Amino acid sequence: MIKLYDEGVYLINGTKIVPESQAGNQYNKADAKKGTIAYGILKSHNTADNMDHLRIKFDAMASHDITFVGIIQTARASGMKKFPLPYVMTNCHNSLCAVGGTINDDDHYFGLSAAKKYGGIYVPPHIAVIHQFMREMFAGCGKMILGSDSHTRYGALGTMAIGEGGGELVKQLLEDTYDVAYPGVVAIYLTGKPAPYVGPHDIAIAIVKAVFEKGYVKNKVMEFVGPGVSTMTTDYRNGVDVMTTETTCLSSVWRTDADTRSFLAEHGRADAYKELNPADVAYYDGCVEIDLSKIKPMIAMPFHPSNAYTIDELYANLKDILADTEKRAAKVAGGRATFTMMDKITPDGKLMVQQGVIGGCAGGNYTNVVEAANALKGKTCGFDEFYLSVYPSSQPVFVDLDRKGYLADLMDAGAIIRTAFCGPCFGAGDTPANNAFSIRHTTRNFPNREGSKPGNGQMSAVALMDARSIAATAANGGKLTSAEEFDCWGNVPAYNYDDKAYKSRVYWGFGKGNPESEIRFGPNIKDWPEQEALAENILLRVVSKILDEVTTTDELIPSGETSSFRSNPLGLAEFTLSRRDPQYVGKAKEVQKIERARLNGEATPELDEVYAAIKKIPGQEGVDVKAIEFGSTIYANKPGDGSAREQAASCQRVLGALANITQEYATKRYRSNCMNWGMIPFHLKGEPNFEVGDYVYVPGIRSALDKNELGSIKAYIIKGGKVEEAELYIQDMTENERTIVKAGCLINFNRNGKK
Repeated sequence: MIKLYDEGVYLINGTKIVPESQAGNQYNKADAKKGTIAYGILKSHNTADNMDHLRIKFDAMASHDITFVGIIQTARASGMKKFPLPYVMTNCHNSLCAVGGTINDDDHYFGLSAAKKYGGIYVPPHIAVIHQFMREMFAGCGKMILGSDSHTRYGALGTMAIGEGGGELVKQLLEDTYDVAYPGVVAIYLTGKPAPYVGPHDIAIAIVKAVFEKGYVKNKVMEFVGPGVSTMTTDYRNGVDVMTTETTCLSSVWRTDADTRSFLAEHGRADAYKELNPADVAYYDGCVEIDLSKIKPMIAMPFHPSNAYTIDELYANLKDILADTEKRAAKVAGGRATFTMMDKITPDGKLMVQQGVIGGCAGGNYTNVVEAANALKGKTCGFDEFYLSVYPSSQPVFVDLDRKGYLADLMDAGAIIRTAFCGPCFGAGDTPANNAFSIRHTTRNFPNREGSKPGNGQMSAVALMDARSIAATAANGGKLTSAEEFDCWGNVPAYNYDDKAYKSRVYWGFGKGNPESEIRFGPNIKDWPEQEALAENILLRVVSKILDEVTTTDELIPSGETSSFRSNPLGLAEFTLSRRDPQYVGKAKEVQKIERARLNGEATPELDEVYAAIKKIPGQEGVDVKAIEFGSTIYANKPGDGSAREQAASCQRVLGALANITQEYATKRYRSNCMNWGMIPFHLKGEPNFEVGDYVYVPGIRSALDKNELGSIKAYIIKGGKVEEAELYIQDMTENERTIVKAGCLINFNRNGKK
């Protein structure tokens, strides 16, 4: 079904794979590397004089309403005068306007006023989810788009899109560049044709399962090629593509064809089409070969999209898999709540679920909703615990589904139809009941991402499935059912796009900014607190030690319940690590209080024993201990999987963090967020021989950054007055990244004239 090559490959004429070990000398590798679609797009957007270290300028950007306030506040503090490129601000995350107890319509008014002042594009609440709007209005063949949401993926339209933290968007607003080493490019070679009962989520989940744990495409570009591409419509491809984020790749791009042209033409943008195909000889750093005809309906069990099985496998091993899920849930709950699965097995051996959701940028596409409606036409979801919610991805999609009667068919079956909203994907909508099990055609099923709170004794969980199997399950009253058991698929009439809703409600202000207009603020919108520049020597207190295999950004800073505080840096910071280490905030604040006392010239008796130990270190006898910058740090084996949200780093920073110490960063975007907020991205050689409350002293760190001598950094662990040596290192940083960290954060970097 899926084969991963353990070497690079040459793709010949788009149809023949030749492993590098079998190619001999018949191809020029250097030239063939330039034959990928990705190379051509990156080259056309690169402002540097070489392709080894790219400096990218994007064609457009997009943010939603739990990111754009912080981005604009950062850019304003850095001296921005206007939006120099099209910047779309959608309102699809805080759409409910009262999430968490504060009134978030202030954030929406802030966005509209910023669009008017700086020349932006503003999409009001309930009109479209961010990625559907960008597909409809901005993505095009050969373009590049940057978004402050991790699922910024428009590869099926020939666009290389990248999801990053807000700092990278700020750089574009300041007419700086996105700096990255030239990425590896991996071919996703598709053959065959999906079965009628197989949907895009089935294919995507199968790919994530195959590549995630191996890190096969981490920080690389996934390039979808091969004859199988043209067996799927573009709307269907969009559903596969958006999930490439869950592989930890950098970006994605697909070859284009007549259906791509038709999609763009239907949306009034035929001029955005051009044919994209690899050259006759193209070299890829790896290859994932997929026979689409062999893909079966899938389910990704809690608590990651890669924890996946075919639904057939689930039922063949039901008790074992459910027992494993209960063990995973117990680890997540940490004794604070209970989640059970075995009691959800029905007398006839089926798995009973309590909720289904089809929506967002992955599930709310036209094709998915039509297929769900076809499966439920004339049937019922039943009148027991199970219920189904459907969120079309934009008003134009909603309107066409309505005009064709599909929404009525769904409502007649008992489904609930909602407006365009991303809430179920991050825990701000349709949060399940305690101990309930939800199946969703959304993007993620991380621990508690659906909104449950083990700390309050409540826990639920999510499995990812395709809309087709969710609809089949709904038709069976909540008994988990594979779409393969139904015979109603493939009857999807052509989509008829109508942009009247956009013309009526979207503010199109690019190039029309009025510098004299005022930004509208609200009481919950706060400026970023000041940050100090990095000192020559730093002292870190370990305030959290996380030995989990992977730590997600949802665990670093929760999603749903914190959304209303995203415009309030200090208010949001109170939630840092609340799901994983509730003691973190208090311990970080203790460190910050001591550092503030030091800066004010006050005594810091808490550090006397540590200072005495430092003075016994060879070469540090004469160090001015009062000039040592003091901050907190966390240790985590592999932090940052998941969201692009910069708050996973900024919340640590505003609480006084100076660094993270890790074995590996799960994603480039989280590491970039740390650096943009002035945090040093340390790696540790060996095991962490320190505990919470111990100290790590790093002398000469500023000089090491100055000289770019990062491969081996001597550090000292101090506990109980005793000193042990340790070795840290930092992976490659650009000159700008080093300067940003030395400045203390991106805002300081820009205020200082980028010095």
